[in-house]
Formats: sequence, C-alpha cells, structure tokens
Amino acid sequence: MTSRLTVTRQGSGAPLVLVHGYFGGAGHWRGECAAFADRYEVIAPALAGFGESAAVKAPDSIAGNAALVWDALDAEGIDRIALLGHSMGGMVVQEMTAQQPERVERLVLYGTGSVGLLPGRFETLEQSRQRILTQGMEATLRQIAATWFVDGEKAPGFATCLEVGRAATEQAALAALSAWETWNGTPNLGRIAIPTLILWGDRDRSYPRPQIDALLAGISGSRLALLEGCAHAAHLEAPDAFHAALGDFLAQGKGGAGA
Repeated sequence: MTSRLTVTRQGSGAPLVLVHGYFGGAGHWRGECAAFADRYEVIAPALAGFGESAAVKAPDSIAGNAALVWDALDAEGIDRIALLGHSMGGMVVQEMTAQQPERVERLVLYGTGSVGLLPGRFETLEQSRQRILTQGMEATLRQIAATWFVDGEKAPGFATCLEVGRAATEQAALAALSAWETWNGTPNLGRIAIPTLILWGDRDRSYPRPQIDALLAGISGSRLALLEGCAHAAHLEAPDAFHAALGDFLAQGKGGAGA
C-alpha cells in the first residue's frame, strides 16, 4: 500500500488546487478542468482511500488528510496556490490553510462548514456509519449521493458521483466519519486573512444556511456566492453559474477589483 496521494494536473498558469469531498475523487472536477485549464493549472488531489488514491490508507483526522495533501503538492513541486475545498474537502482546506497559511493566496469554501459534526445534515454521522456496516458501500454511496442533487438519482450528475465514488474503500469511508466527529475549525476562522469566497447551493441538505453564516461571520471580509436552486453538488447541477462565480473570484487575484 502506497502513502502518496495521486494528483491530477491539467492546463497551465497559476496553480488552482481542488479538493473533493466524501465519496469523491479527481473525477468530480472534470468540468472544472475543462473550464479553467486555459487560464490555470488545475490540480486535483484524490484524498486517501478515495478515487485515484484508493490504495492509500486514510487517516482518521482532518489534520492528517490536510498534511497528506501538502505532502503530495510538495512532491509535485507546487508552492503557492489558490485553494478550493468541497464538503469534507472544505474541512481539509481550512486545516491546510491553518497548517501553512503562507502558501494559500485565495480560498474557496464550497458547500462546507467549520464543524465536522454537521448539525442539520440529512442523517447523523452514526446513521451513515451503520449504513456502511449493515447495507454496504454501494447502497450507502447511492443513498448519500442522491441527497447531493435537487432531483436525486434523476440528476445528470448522479451517474458521475456513482462512477467516482465506487473507488472508495470502506476503511476510508469510516475513517472520514471519525475524522469529522473530532474536528472543529471554528477557532481558526478568525486567523484566515486571505480573500475567501463561500460558494453554496441554497438547497444543500448537508450544510444548511446556519453553517454558511458561521463561516461568513468568522472569516473577516469573506463573501458569499449563492447558487439558487442547487443542492450539495452545485458544480454538477449548475456548472455555468458555478464557473462564473469561481472565475470572477479567481480573476480578482490577478489584479482586478478586490485583489
């Protein structure tokens, strides 16, 4: 078993690192690679035990996942970055920013929050754990991924989530739940001193609005891009709106307004 995360790289320009969420992988970012590779080098690490890094044993802490991503970026020779994290990946990028703040130039927190216990989630973490243990990974993946879309399993992006999610190991799926239970990024929010965008679909069943408001209140100068009529996987439900909001924010770091 290897200890190095797999990293997908596409395009050229300033590094834009995209960190996926639960049951994810680099394959979740195909649309973003296509949309941004003409302006940025889009870098998509797969977290331990998920997607292309399924052969890596997953740590049971958010800090451990963050350290593995930094190790992978170091191995790729990548230094200062714009950093986006989705869902569990949003927890990871908050921890990455706390660990090495000097390397993160702009931060995007997408469909995520500052606490791991996920108050208001569609089911408790223990219910997800028991589903894995009693119903298996495929049933758990299908049930969870359906909640990421307004149209559930009928959504066009649902098939992509199944395809990518099937690479996840049971060890990683259970370790992630344990990692969330012990993580609280709230004390670090006030230390984030870089431009920060919060992207959120207003029908997200994993991270309800109070968690988004906590991020906005905790991170000075942060702003919200609201994706109306979207659930947790807004980048797959409304890619044009998602890319417009992200592209506008990133362009500000190239000398535009708010840079």
